[in-house]
This record gives sequence, structure tokens and C-alpha cells, in this order.
Amino acid sequence: MKRTLIAAACGFALGNAAAQTYPSLTWSGYGTVGAATSNDDRADYLVDAFKPNGPGHTDRISLKMDSRIGGQAIVDVTPKLSAVVQVLVQQNYNDHWHPTLEWANVKYQVTDELSIRAGRMVLPVFMVTDSRLVGYANPWVRPPVELYSMVPVTHNDGADVSWRSRIGGATNTLQATFGGSNSHFPNASGFDAGTAEARRIVAANDTIEIGAFSGRLTYGEARLTIAAYRPLFDAFRQFGALGGDAIADRYNADNRRVTFAGVGATYDPGAWFAMAEFARFDTRSIVGKKSAGYMSGGVRINKITPYATYARLKGESPRSDPGLPVAVLPPQLAPTAAQLNAILNRQLGALPDQSTISLGGRWDFMRSAALKVQWDRVRLGSGSYGTFGNVQPDFPLGGRVNVYSAVVDFVF
Repeated sequence: MKRTLIAAACGFALGNAAAQTYPSLTWSGYGTVGAATSNDDRADYLVDAFKPNGPGHTDRISLKMDSRIGGQAIVDVTPKLSAVVQVLVQQNYNDHWHPTLEWANVKYQVTDELSIRAGRMVLPVFMVTDSRLVGYANPWVRPPVELYSMVPVTHNDGADVSWRSRIGGATNTLQATFGGSNSHFPNASGFDAGTAEARRIVAANDTIEIGAFSGRLTYGEARLTIAAYRPLFDAFRQFGALGGDAIADRYNADNRRVTFAGVGATYDPGAWFAMAEFARFDTRSIVGKKSAGYMSGGVRINKITPYATYARLKGESPRSDPGLPVAVLPPQLAPTAAQLNAILNRQLGALPDQSTISLGGRWDFMRSAALKVQWDRVRLGSGSYGTFGNVQPDFPLGGRVNVYSAVVDFVF
């Protein structure tokens, strides 16, 4: 059932390959019209770090957070050579709705087992990465925020190689990815992170499918630079041997090695489904180290699919640092040092920690459209604002927030 939904959502052409002529063009599209509201107006519920706002403080009811529309064209030049372009329109980091290029790559099928792609592709870090924005292909209103918001890069400009093989009754796909990416961020968290540059991305994932079961392992590395943090750590370095150099070396975000590791599995015999993922992301910088995971399951009763999900995001690096030794500094330097310490600790303290229980349902009321409703009970960790943004002074650390969402997903 899951493969059928993904094929429909992504517009894969099914038919008699022998009758196909070359070159040929196929196109498809997908979209979501959604609304979400929160019971707390002191902060915005953010589905990822790229959103500038959401339901809560900015909008009582947000019509922007989940809404999007995308179109995809595939050109089969020869039986072995093809190209794909996918354009997406959704709320972006500066609250505009400009079309963006989500996919733009050329694929060469070297053999039945081996293929090579070059261009822009989704970075394959999670199980539903390829279809994370194609709501119709997924059971939920949105993929679990705790896990899918963890990595601040969604696409890769480079190349990948895939090898698919049969092992008894199983199909195994090994993929290696290389390249780089730039991602833009808003100021929703209270500190303008600007652009994150990921260079020298090297990632590998292995997926095995046996009947209704699918399992996946992923590991990746990159060099991360967030230029907006440079002035902060340049200021710390002015204190040199007094502790400034050590702090800058420990937390700066210039060309830092980041690593990602994940594991996931799903079992979907058709009448019901169960799936789970777990991942760990370590930036070795002020951005911190995080781990996250979720478990989800549902039952398909005719056209209705009730489901439940539990997700957890945990910060695993320190939330505070003593910083510069203000008490022993000359009086003329103490105020500057105290200010730098405050900025540093505000950023370290922003490391998210939260869990969510989600209950929802999907109604496939048309062949290519589905209505979904979902309730999220978000519990923030002690001393954390979680993944919320545009936080107001009276928003409590470690609070509880209810989020209610309804969407219509469709493909065409």
C-alpha cells in the first residue's frame, strides 16, 4: 500500500515500456491545503528551522505552515538517460512564496542494478525524505517534527550512485551521496543564523525490502559553516588566553565536522502499518548535539486510517557554559565579557528538548485526495522552548502546548 501511494504521489509512469517512444515527457503534481492552530499565543509552533512563523503568537490560525504546491516533469531521453525537474512553492524562510527548485538532476541507468545521478537531489537522511513534502504519500499531517526538523539541510547539489540487488527474496539498495548545500534560516529563534553552508557532504544509506518490511541504515558527514556566528567568536578571541580562544575553538561554526547516523524500519502489509526511526546529529559546535526518534502506527478501515505517534527530541550537549571569567577581568572589560557570556548561553540554551503525542486520522475521500486531522500534545523539556520560535517573555520553559491541524493532500 505504501509503495502504491508513493508511486502515485511522485508521478512515476507505469505501463508498457516496450511501447514507449523516446524522448518522452511525463509530468505530475502534488499539493496540500492546510490550517493549524495552537492553544498558546506566546510562541509559534514551527515544523522546522526554515519556517519564520507558525500558529500561536504570529497567527491564531496559520494557513501557511503546511500549505504547498509542487510540480514535477520527467524527460526520458533514451531507455537509460532521463532528467527530472521539480518546482515547489511554499512558505520560505523570509515568509515569501517564491518558487524554488527542489529537484533538478540527470540520471543514467548504467545497468539494471546500477544508476548514477548528478544535479540537485533531496539529501537522503530519513526514511520518507523523498516524499516528506508530498503529504498524500504519508499517513500523517506532517512527518514527526522532532526527527524531521533535526538536520538543517534538506537537499544536495552533487551526485549519487545507487546499486540495487536481489538477495534471495529481498531487495537491497545501497546509495552513496556526495556534494554540498546552502540553507537559509529566518530569525524566528531570536538569533539570525543566516545561511548554513554544508560542504564535502559524504553520505551512505542501505535499504532492504522483504515483502511488507523495509529497513534502512544511514550515515553521513559534512563540513558545516554558519557565518553569522563569526562576529561572536571573533569577539571571544579578543580575550585570548583569558579563555576566549578556548571558547571560540570549542563552539565556533566554521568548517566544523558534523555527523549524522540513523536507523529506521516500517512494516506495512496493507491493512495496518507500523514504523519507527531513530537518529543522532552532532555538529561539534554551538549548534549542539541532538538525538531524536519516533514510533507510529495505524489501521486502515476502508477509506479511514486512524493513527498514533510518539516522538522525542533530546539535546545531548551542555546548555550552559561558565564563559569568560568576569570576576577576574579588569573592570573596563567585565561588561563586554558578561554580554558575550549571555549571548553564548542564550544560544546553548536554545538546544531543543521536547516530546509529542499525536493522534490523527486520514480519510481518502477521493482517488487522489485525502483529508487529515491531527492533534499534537507537545511537552517541552525542563529549561527548553523546544522547537518553538518567536518566543515571548512570558512563554514558560518546560510548558505544554496543544496544536490542532487539518489538511487536504492531493496529487494530480
